[in-house]
Amino acid sequence: MSVAIDPRVAAFIDSQHGLLIDGHSQPALSGARMAVYNPASGEQLAEVAAAAQADIDLAVNAARRAFEGSWKAQRPADRERLLLKLADLLEANGEELAQLETLNNGQSIHLARALEVGAAAEFTRYMAGWATKIEGKSLDVSIAAVPGAQYRAYTVPEPVGVVGAIVPWNFPLLMAIWKIVPALACGCTVVLKPADETPLTALRLGQLCLEAGIAPGVVNVVTGSGAQAGAALAAHSGIDKLAFTGSTQVGKLIGHAAVDNMTRFSLELGGKSPVIVLDDCDPQTAAAGAAGAIFFNQGQVCTAGSRLYIQRRIYNEVLERLVAIAGSLSIGPGLDEQAQINPLISAKQQKRVLQMVQRGVEEGARLLCGGVAHGERGFYVRPTVVADVHADQQLVREEIFGPVVVATPFDTLDEVVGLANDNQYGLGASIWSNDLGRVMQLIPQIKAGTVWVNTHNMLDPSMPFGGYKQSGIGREMGHAAIEAYTENKSVCIAY
Repeated sequence: MSVAIDPRVAAFIDSQHGLLIDGHSQPALSGARMAVYNPASGEQLAEVAAAAQADIDLAVNAARRAFEGSWKAQRPADRERLLLKLADLLEANGEELAQLETLNNGQSIHLARALEVGAAAEFTRYMAGWATKIEGKSLDVSIAAVPGAQYRAYTVPEPVGVVGAIVPWNFPLLMAIWKIVPALACGCTVVLKPADETPLTALRLGQLCLEAGIAPGVVNVVTGSGAQAGAALAAHSGIDKLAFTGSTQVGKLIGHAAVDNMTRFSLELGGKSPVIVLDDCDPQTAAAGAAGAIFFNQGQVCTAGSRLYIQRRIYNEVLERLVAIAGSLSIGPGLDEQAQINPLISAKQQKRVLQMVQRGVEEGARLLCGGVAHGERGFYVRPTVVADVHADQQLVREEIFGPVVVATPFDTLDEVVGLANDNQYGLGASIWSNDLGRVMQLIPQIKAGTVWVNTHNMLDPSMPFGGYKQSGIGREMGHAAIEAYTENKSVCIAY
């Protein structure tokens, strides 16, 4: 059953969307615009302004004025109240935001309601509370340079300044909230650049920030291509901190641009997360867990469980059940409340996923199900399970970002540790077992920022999130997010 489009959604889509700079919607200075598409149909959904260097200059300058002006002077309790008001507005406009996200991103309306809106509101409230709890430390120093002198020293966390936030297309609203809210809680201002493909909820979020009472210029939203708007923001000398979530390839470019200006930066990048199934695990539980780990949001998740390692004794049974689950999943647009698999973000991504599967099969991998497109409209890929892969194949080594899992058997714990860690990424991993001793033996050996046990892809605002190796630099959520948007000043007083 398809969800009826909310009239507010239809009105917003039909609006003339400009750049949100200093509290006002304005066209790009060049007049350039870009199309936004519906992944479920492939048809144009809306059109937004396409920012370039001159527009980024305006946005950064607006954020600088706001930072040096009224926002910097806000009491922590005032920032907390404004963010709590924003959380209320996210929920009050939840159905509108969820439908916008589903139309623009393609994801399930259930997922949009629960995560893009529900989890975003919870995260906002959690981070709002940090605004009044940012504290330094008193230091008991032992300075002996001047005999008999006494000193008192302490640290003061201060907002880093103007933040350039660049977010991906897989969870557009939630990722924007992950960047904006902790930055505001710390007293920073923000220029947000949403993904080329998914700008709509970012623009609506900017409006809600103003409605919550957050001053003009504190949150600015610039839409446009990564090559122009994103690159200009990353290289801008007026940015004090860059926060990026996206591919490792683009993250490296962001990092290089940041270093040229000595801009602080944090990067949450790609993943190729292993799912490790030990032979004491119930095969049906393991298959269901593996399916959830990879098919959640069509595999368009940085921590997607795309590498499945199953202990040999139950390997065939788990695979058989996993293939049955994959074949049973209904496919359709995100607004269809019965659909369990929805479209990928774009024709480009659909083509990339299918080509990677085809190449894997040509290299000797065994295709158990899927590996083909679905339907004549939209960017769908059927849930795909591939077995008998080799460790050096592209399917095993590179992030696919689609509903594709590659399965490999193993015999010993030492063997699976080697397999799991033999990858450039280290974002997440999961272990499926009821044997606590073996689980505790594995956890410290897995090189990943998060290790789940008998679950996968579960996050909480209090849990630091980020990766080892080429999965990124820095952590989001929890107190780690506060550290990401503050500078630590040391004060030493002689008396």
